[in-house]
Amino acid sequence: MPHRAALNLLEQQLHYPLGDSLPGQGDALDVAPGIKWIRMGLPFALDHINLWLLRDEIAAPDGSGAALQGWTIVDCCITHDAAKAQWEQIFASQLEGLPVLRVLVTHMHPDHIGLAHWLCARWNAPLWISATDYNAARLGSQSTTGFGGPSAADFFAAHGLTDPETQKQIRARTSYYPGMVPAVPPSFHRMQDGDTVVIGGRGWRCISGYGHAPEHIALYCDALKVLISGDMMLPRISTNVSVYDVEPESNPLKAFLDSIDKFSPLPADTLTLPSHGKPFTGLHTRITQLHEHHRDRLAEVLQACAGAPQSAADMLPVLFKRALDLHQTTFAMGESVAHLHMLWFEGKLRRTKDAQGVWRFSAV
Repeated sequence: MPHRAALNLLEQQLHYPLGDSLPGQGDALDVAPGIKWIRMGLPFALDHINLWLLRDEIAAPDGSGAALQGWTIVDCCITHDAAKAQWEQIFASQLEGLPVLRVLVTHMHPDHIGLAHWLCARWNAPLWISATDYNAARLGSQSTTGFGGPSAADFFAAHGLTDPETQKQIRARTSYYPGMVPAVPPSFHRMQDGDTVVIGGRGWRCISGYGHAPEHIALYCDALKVLISGDMMLPRISTNVSVYDVEPESNPLKAFLDSIDKFSPLPADTLTLPSHGKPFTGLHTRITQLHEHHRDRLAEVLQACAGAPQSAADMLPVLFKRALDLHQTTFAMGESVAHLHMLWFEGKLRRTKDAQGVWRFSAV
């Protein structure tokens, strides 16, 4: 992550049309015609998620030809009682007496899909999501794959995270994903790259993104010049891009950097609605900033590996200049492997396994 001074300089290159305004608990702010901004708390270092209410109109599902007025929800928050209570406040104060017509989820991470099953059941509304992320969420809600348990612990150990206490905690973390996503709706509508979803009479183009989630879907409305970017484009922090045990030799950082370039053709004055942080303009500037951020981190990793073979665990203090809790350490390990893998795939690093069974990377 950038140092604080660097972060402030980067932020000064972006513009926040709403200034420091934030929606209060159980309240919403209008950010564009027919779009309301909701902000819900999360029990992590990343302490909030932005959710969106879009005014909508759809054909009645009974085939009568009647039009139903209501709302589309974009993203859901994790399953916990505080989020449910806040949603009930939103329903009472923000829906203008109209129903929720559908629930649209950008990707399968818990803060985005956790309450989708509850919201869809609460309003008898369909779920819209990419097929890849729907099935990844179903798998995650029924297992520990990629998020904790023995497989994740073994994967991190193979990349140098061998501290016994940390290993013990990761092995015990068998309900991490199901604890926040206990279920997913039993059916879904598929979104995929290039599709147009009509919401409130306006077309929203689906833009797929990779590296952060299996098949993240952002949405762009040309009529409003608004991008709902999910986690693919954040103003203050760089999106987590990780290698996981289920795909141990992947190259997600290249996939992520290629994906954010898909936003480059959008207009310079696009209003970006991110999942974390505040709505901003300066999309093209932010794309450049993220490329430069990862270029600098890759250079630091390459330099460290030129001195002596390094594991992903060795790279944690190089990439992250702050203390990390267990939750942050698992994300940081995935990101550390991702940076090493990009350089390895590019042929700039070689990979060998040492006598302890740890992968170590050295400069070619």
